[in-house]
Amino acid sequence: MHNEAIALDGGFVDPVLNAQSVFRAMMDAMARPATVVDVKPSVAPPAPLSPIIGAVACALADADTPIWLDPSYAQSTEVRDWLAFHSGAPIADRPAKATFALIGDGAALPHFETFNQGTQEYPDRSATLVIAIEAFGGGAQLTFRGPGIRGETTIAPRGLPADFADRWEENTRRFPRGVDLVLVAGSSIACLPRSARLIAREI
Repeated sequence: MHNEAIALDGGFVDPVLNAQSVFRAMMDAMARPATVVDVKPSVAPPAPLSPIIGAVACALADADTPIWLDPSYAQSTEVRDWLAFHSGAPIADRPAKATFALIGDGAALPHFETFNQGTQEYPDRSATLVIAIEAFGGGAQLTFRGPGIRGETTIAPRGLPADFADRWEENTRRFPRGVDLVLVAGSSIACLPRSARLIAREI
């Protein structure tokens, strides 16, 4: 009964309006890659799932979009039950089967190749990774160009693998295939669609 109560509690107060608000923020962030956007989560999921990642999952996922959870989340029955109830999405048993992946430990981010890359004919079938990081400052500076970016833009996310830049360059070489990323810290997000090209990195 206790687990059932946790699963039922903490969702969007106004599911339609709250989901639309988060979705609009997501689309704004995706349209302006590597730009930090504030989001009002409006959910209270069980720990260790953060409100912002819970809100993104509830706004994007549904019964047709399986979610994969990294070990930091998958070990929690409460998290799995909460996501299943509030998003309606099934929990994928392997990364390759997921439409969305929730990564609670950005430093232990699995290699992108383990996720659905889409196909040349249907690149939109690839996975979107929602990744918790420590902060949007204090990490290695990464400079991007591409659609939605005026000239170039630089962010310095802290809490990603040391070889993240190499992984990202390999991901963009697969275009139009490849994964898209949603980086999350606090109540803010920044998106890296596969079209965002890394042109400089701090060494």
